[in-house]
Amino acid sequence: MTSATPPASAADANRLGIAALQSGDPQAAADHFSAAAAADPRSGALQRNLASAWRALGDEGRELDALDAALAIDRRDLMAWIRKAERHEALGDKGAALAAWSAAVALGGQLDPVPPPLARLLAHGQAFIDGATGSMFAAASRSFAEIRGGLSETEVRRGEAFIAGALGRRRIYQNECAGIYYPFLPADEFFDRVHFPWMAEIEAQSDAIRGELCALLDDPGEALRPYVRMDAGTPESIWTDLDNRLDWGACFLWEYGEPNQPVLDRCPVTAAALAAIPGARIPGRAPSAFFSMLKPRTRIPPHTGVTNTRAIIHLPLIIPSGCGFRVGGETRAWDVGRAFAFDDTIEHEAWNDSDDLRAVLIFDVWNPHLTPGERDLLQRYFASADASGYAVPR
Repeated sequence: MTSATPPASAADANRLGIAALQSGDPQAAADHFSAAAAADPRSGALQRNLASAWRALGDEGRELDALDAALAIDRRDLMAWIRKAERHEALGDKGAALAAWSAAVALGGQLDPVPPPLARLLAHGQAFIDGATGSMFAAASRSFAEIRGGLSETEVRRGEAFIAGALGRRRIYQNECAGIYYPFLPADEFFDRVHFPWMAEIEAQSDAIRGELCALLDDPGEALRPYVRMDAGTPESIWTDLDNRLDWGACFLWEYGEPNQPVLDRCPVTAAALAAIPGARIPGRAPSAFFSMLKPRTRIPPHTGVTNTRAIIHLPLIIPSGCGFRVGGETRAWDVGRAFAFDDTIEHEAWNDSDDLRAVLIFDVWNPHLTPGERDLLQRYFASADASGYAVPR
């Protein structure tokens, strides 16, 4: 039964609605909550209460209307999204349920801490999202497999990243340059081998290059130094644990465009292999080439490089099990003698979880997406900057 006398305010009507709901009279509750919402049309809480009454009455359409009215007042209404998600899920409206649960989980992620009752609801929502996106990923992957054989290496990598990214299964990373950024180049994690037809030639010399490295390491002298050497007074950072330590060591053959002749003389096969590569030649800046040694149980933290005008090449030489390398959303294992190229302005990291030394030859070349004219432009840019006298010294 409804009250014969209209309530004096939205608050009074709301109290009567709550009492009716608790006493098992959902129709009276719906009448009172409707009156309360009419008296205070900007209250999302009253719309949620009205939705609860319609739910008790089994009227899914009016329940959803009330929840939509609450969200029209405040799109950040977490409980309205949860109730909306629950109703769509119960009705089998899978797409609408996925959209509502996604909104609810995103809003819930901003709570710290999450109240236990909400945590249980949000955990259910996350499980629904995982199941839905898993099903969509499997279906999309099956469809992609039907055309995969006719696609190029580039198309396969982009297609796989698109499907995984669209369904929230991986992050798509962007360039983060600490120095020179050249606009509109593709932000690709790994460059395809087709861009580097000379790779097979340097791979064929892997055994000889590894032999020269081992001889060098037997008596490195001053050639071996810490890769990370921070200036005095530098605040603590991700590099502090590696600073001036040989946990990550390097033997440079070229450094910022300058040859390290003593090391080049001790590694003639490596020197000749590098000389045959069509790399960048920028005085004071490029090329750089070095043997990179990572001691056992050592990790290089996630970081980004200086410029996207270059590609970084890794030629693996000594690779125990337990080593890995991630660029953006893709993780690869090093295979001895198998080179690859990547963009180091996309977040990357490396690790050696083994009990043995890991060693890789690392060098830079032009970003393959730069045209010959753009490479010429960059060389002229740096030459003019140096000639101006204002170029920042390294």
